[in-house]
Amino acid sequence: MKLSFHKFQATGNDFILIDDRNKQFNTGNNSLIQRLCNRRFGIGADGLILLRNDVEFDFRMIYFNADGYEGSMCGNGGRCIAAFAHTLYPDRYQFRFQAFDGLHEAEIQGITENGFMVKLSMSAVNKPEQYEDDLVLNTGSPHYVQFVSDAASLDVNMEGKRIRNSTPFLREGVNVNFCEVHADSLTVRTYERGVEEETLSCGTGVTAAAIASHFSGRITTAPLTVFTRGGELQVEFTQTESRYLNVSLRGEAAHVFTGTIEV
Repeated sequence: MKLSFHKFQATGNDFILIDDRNKQFNTGNNSLIQRLCNRRFGIGADGLILLRNDVEFDFRMIYFNADGYEGSMCGNGGRCIAAFAHTLYPDRYQFRFQAFDGLHEAEIQGITENGFMVKLSMSAVNKPEQYEDDLVLNTGSPHYVQFVSDAASLDVNMEGKRIRNSTPFLREGVNVNFCEVHADSLTVRTYERGVEEETLSCGTGVTAAAIASHFSGRITTAPLTVFTRGGELQVEFTQTESRYLNVSLRGEAAHVFTGTIEV
């Protein structure tokens, strides 16, 4: 059987997008998803995303990590599926969709040199919790944030793997973010569970790093620009006594290519 797919990327975080409104894709075939995401034997991606119909909203996003298993929320993937939905419905620039962590709203704010500028609403976030000298929080996916003085020099795969596989996080997994704070911006590098290596960008990780930086008093303003190895993102939020609300993630999302593969 031939499977049609679309490859999208958002600040270097790349995904296989499948129009599955007819619900023909076998979501239980973990080995197939692994093979499709494999960069040597398949299409190659950090994850696979299905766009399905939803009875209440514009569509439903179902996200799988590169290991073949369904994951939690993916911020960059959410921006990619919004851009993909715009290609399916060219007259639509705003979408409301259901994901693992609930309802999200996305707006196509313009066309850029590389693709689309997409703003995505994120879930409300509880205040981070202290873990040793670092912070842990959930931005739709669980994240660990460690502040560093020189993100560029870190061995992210080695240190991220160590933290991700440490006893408190081994069973459920955690995404590990290394955050360098500048005067009015951040640099973030992320080791992602499910991919089990550093990715060029992680949307929920960038969001976690921005909120952790604000919570710890390292920054005081929002929106905030965050630099990743794959590009630039903006995070916005408002703080209440116990939570962070009106959280959004903004950046480019681009179509890379469309193809078919025998499965």
